[in-house]
Amino acid sequence: MQKINLENWGNQIQEIHLPRWQELPEFELYMDQVINLVDRYLSSMMTSEKAHLLSSAMVNNYVKHKLIPAPVKKRYSREHLAYLMMITILKQVLSIPDIKALIDMQLEVAQADEVYNHFCEAQESALKEVTQVINRDKITNENYKFDFRQIALYSSTQSFAQKMLAEKIIFDNKGEDSVNSDGKA
Repeated sequence: MQKINLENWGNQIQEIHLPRWQELPEFELYMDQVINLVDRYLSSMMTSEKAHLLSSAMVNNYVKHKLIPAPVKKRYSREHLAYLMMITILKQVLSIPDIKALIDMQLEVAQADEVYNHFCEAQESALKEVTQVINRDKITNENYKFDFRQIALYSSTQSFAQKMLAEKIIFDNKGEDSVNSDGKA
């Protein structure tokens, strides 16, 4: 029974499509509309039972900490929505300061629309890799048998290792911010 549930879930997440920049609403939105859209776009990926993935207090906190630009006349643009989608996903594995550093790193080499679209592609690719784990295409241990407990262990250890890698890169990049391109402080 667990194997069938896991395979069904894997098939569902393999089909997840995050809306690209051009698919996000062009018109400005109020806070409650933004919260509802983020919930609608991301709820199929999240397994938690949270009432909302995003709250007005969270959005206000992100503005306060300059993760997203301040709204204009209490209205939020496509850019705000894109940032909030990324932050909502990333906060599952990174701290808020690390999310800010990661987004800033991406914005050093691309515009917000490119950063967001690349993020969506990378997240969808990662979800497809999870399906490969479920189907045992990704696990190289020859003693592996289809056992949801082993999949949970494998996924947890891989998640930690990937988080360590991301944090190392972010930490190292923060140190480089204080050094000029010629290597001088």
